[in-house]
Formats: sequence, C-alpha cells, structure tokens
Amino acid sequence: MAILQGTLDLLILRTLLFGSHHGQGIAHAIRRQSEEVLLVDHGSLYPALQRLEEKGWLLAEWGTSENNRKARFYTLTKAGRKQLTEETSAWRRLVAAVGRVLEPEGA
Repeated sequence: MAILQGTLDLLILRTLLFGSHHGQGIAHAIRRQSEEVLLVDHGSLYPALQRLEEKGWLLAEWGTSENNRKARFYTLTKAGRKQLTEETSAWRRLVAAVGRVLEPEGA
C-alpha cells in the first residue's frame, strides 16, 4: 500500500526514535512494523532522508551495513525528537477527525 503524502517524514522520525538505521533498514522497519502493509519506495525514501537532514532533524554518518557495505546511517536529533512529538500530535488529531466523519450519524 502506498504511504499517504505527508506521512513518510513522520514514519522515518518514529523509526529512528529507538536508534540509528541506514535507508534500507528504515524501509524494512516500516514494512515490518506495519505488518507488511506500508511499503516505502526508495525513490521517495532517500529524498525524504535528505530533506529531514537539511532541516536538522536527522544526522547522517557513513558506516558499514550488516552486509559489509558502505551506507549512511541516520540518527534523530533533539530537533527531530521535537518535530516527531509535534507531527504525532497532529496525526492523531487528523485520525480522530477522519474517524468522526466516517462514523455513521448518531452512532
């Protein structure tokens, strides 16, 4: 299933809350945590990682992946944690509002 526009940043920030990952690791974690429902397209993932790094929400460092390949590992910054809190709150408000619209009248 495609990820809704505007949610990829939130999913990346949330995935990195518990430690650094490289791009493939982030995509895999999102897929696994969503029980194989959310598939992150690499054509969307890497521009998003670059954008989040430019905003100061992520730090990136070169390292070696579990496949012994050179990879960039991304870590959440203090500003990224703050942004995650704000985006999570906004997402929950949105989900609640959509839920109210989808509820049958009088339910």
